[in-house]
Amino acid sequence: MMKYRKPLLTALVASSLLLAGQVIAQDAPTTAPADQATVTLNTPSGELTVHSSMPPAPAAGPAPAFDQLSGGSKYITEQQAAAYPLLANDFLYADHNRDGRISQQEYKNWTAQK
Repeated sequence: MMKYRKPLLTALVASSLLLAGQVIAQDAPTTAPADQATVTLNTPSGELTVHSSMPPAPAAGPAPAFDQLSGGSKYITEQQAAAYPLLANDFLYADHNRDGRISQQEYKNWTAQK
């Protein structure tokens, strides 16, 4: 009689896994979000809709003059660039020659792209 327990136990575990797969599949989103802004989920207590989006970008205004950011020197350092958040964010991109500072020409090229 002991030899029949193993197949019975195997069948019981296999059917449990199949049932678990069906239960988990019910929690999947019912609609495929096109823009990732709205997701609807079926939950045991009903339908749940989540709306999400990126906050609007802060207004940065026009780029300040090179002399204003550089403090009268020939270059803008990374610390000086912090005064204009857009430049601070793009500092490595604006510093084409990777010398750790932005020349007047590099700043002019960077502002022409913005």
